[in-house]
Amino acid sequence: MKADLIKRLFKGIFSEDVVSLKKIAIQIISDERDFGHKKLADSLEHISVTEKPRFSSFGDRRSIVNGNNASLSGLPMSKRDNVQLASFVPREMLKHHMVLPKDVEDRLHSIEKEYAARERLGKYNLVPKKKILLHGAPGCGKTLSAERIAWNLGLPLLKVRFDALLSSYFGESASNLRAVFDYCKHEPVVLLLDECDFIAKSRITHQDVGEVPRIVNMLLTLLDEYTASGLVIATTNLKITLDEALFRRFDDIIEIPMPEIEEREKLLKMTLSAIPIDLGVNFQLLSEKMEGYSYANIVLTAQRAAKYSVLAGNKSVDKTYFEKAIKEGSKF
Repeated sequence: MKADLIKRLFKGIFSEDVVSLKKIAIQIISDERDFGHKKLADSLEHISVTEKPRFSSFGDRRSIVNGNNASLSGLPMSKRDNVQLASFVPREMLKHHMVLPKDVEDRLHSIEKEYAARERLGKYNLVPKKKILLHGAPGCGKTLSAERIAWNLGLPLLKVRFDALLSSYFGESASNLRAVFDYCKHEPVVLLLDECDFIAKSRITHQDVGEVPRIVNMLLTLLDEYTASGLVIATTNLKITLDEALFRRFDDIIEIPMPEIEEREKLLKMTLSAIPIDLGVNFQLLSEKMEGYSYANIVLTAQRAAKYSVLAGNKSVDKTYFEKAIKEGSKF
């Protein structure tokens, strides 16, 4: 374990800071998974969502699983390997600050408004949008949009783990997918099918006559049957490869575009809002130079410029570091 993480762990323990301890636990799980320790990461993650809070020196029974003080019950597991089929993302780990064009912002806001008014809509036999497909280029903000919706609605985010869901055994992948959707009938969540083209490729163009068409058919059926109290949000980079029948199952299909100059400038300023910037920095000019950059790479470039400045011992970030970051970075 890294020294910095150990220090944070000790501070959290002796200051009785439950929120900080939970963040450290999530970081440890992520690190172990990155190190290739899959079984250990799965085991730790299982503990994090199934262990019940107890009375302790922390003074109350506050849940250390999510920010709403209510833990999710045991997450769906694969029958064969007993591995979690979805990962829970705690509320405080959700990213929800973003910059989008007004028309896209309005459509996301409409989804949130309809869900908040679902009981009022129900009196008129109207149903809020519950099944959303977000598509666009890599790094354009699809996953972040899903996190933002979960944050604004106060719902837990449950992210499907395709590495655990897909199986080489006949029919098992489809069965695993159904288990995830069945779980959502009992727990109001935002179910995220991130990069769903991984399982939703066209039945016509794909040569595999086994698990791929079978799991696509199951996904279509589950979306048709979906009546849970939460939302399903799917994201994809490759809209053209998705099965055409899939599009008819969603209540709304939203393209998340690459940022225009106005969004690029706002995003640069937002990313560096807590860092001193030299008066000679022209954000509009920098935004023009970042034509074609995704949201993710704009943030990465801004952070890179700030790091260069800090490592050089400067008190503010000047245009030299921005130019260096743009030159050494990539817009893709």
